[in-house]
Amino acid sequence: MLRRLLSSAVSIFLLVTLVFFMAHLTPGGPAFSILGQKATPESVAALNARLGLGAPLLKQYGIWWWHLLHGQLGYSYLLNRPVGALLWDYEVNTLVFYAIAICLSTMLAVLLGAAQGVWHGRWPAGVIGVFQLVFYATPPFFTAAILVLCFAVGLHWLPASGIGNPRLAHPGIGTFAAHLVLPVITVMLLTVPMLSRYFGEAVHEELGKDYVRTAQAKGVGFAGILFRHVMRNALRPLVTMLGLSFPYIFTGGVIVESVFNYPGLGWLLWRSALGRDYPVLIAIVLLIGLLTVLGNLLADLVNGWLDPRGQYE
Repeated sequence: MLRRLLSSAVSIFLLVTLVFFMAHLTPGGPAFSILGQKATPESVAALNARLGLGAPLLKQYGIWWWHLLHGQLGYSYLLNRPVGALLWDYEVNTLVFYAIAICLSTMLAVLLGAAQGVWHGRWPAGVIGVFQLVFYATPPFFTAAILVLCFAVGLHWLPASGIGNPRLAHPGIGTFAAHLVLPVITVMLLTVPMLSRYFGEAVHEELGKDYVRTAQAKGVGFAGILFRHVMRNALRPLVTMLGLSFPYIFTGGVIVESVFNYPGLGWLLWRSALGRDYPVLIAIVLLIGLLTVLGNLLADLVNGWLDPRGQYE
């Protein structure tokens, strides 16, 4: 655990350092990136003075760390708000959205993966595999467009975008839930095939191991072997995949949130990129990198709990 923690700390340090120097290596520097192609030397010099970019690079690097450690992420030039408060407002929407989507995706992936592993080599597993391939290969913007066309435009069952009805002063939880249905289904159709495929292969591999045959020889029923032993051991690759996808729970998908006009971090990232809102972009990139490192760390710790043998690998 200490080795994993030390490795994660080094990764975070390198991430912050890399982002800082990449920002300063852009043509014209950060000030030119913020002001755009029509920036004049006078406006660039004024913004450099305002942001403290005229100081030596190592001093700027120290100030950069000082501000990060004190939660000072800068100021959004596009939305005229502190970046920290801005990220929190959009992060809450993304957290609710992706927490629901990932929880539902994980439960469905476990069920489909277990069935695919048990029926390996039979036609039901082949049918599940076809659907996995089709939905995993379908671009999310196409899936989102089809869902909107069918359920919002055609049947008028669900809203096509946003998080609430602007005509209502207090939309309520029901209205908010209705706006979440289509985005959540879009993420599930992309996530479930990937997770269930890994889990199904792991279940099939575990069913062929010696401890399963030993349990069968002792008279243990197949259901007991599957649920008490096989599925626990097969969860390791699934946990690893969830650890890798952990940042998307908090940062959201740019495409999905943009298509449904859902005000989350993915939508904010897209808007900030179009508006050259440099402080917001840097903050979101740092957040994505930080959560990637923490997600991998959490996956390692959970895998070590599921299978103590992994602690010594």
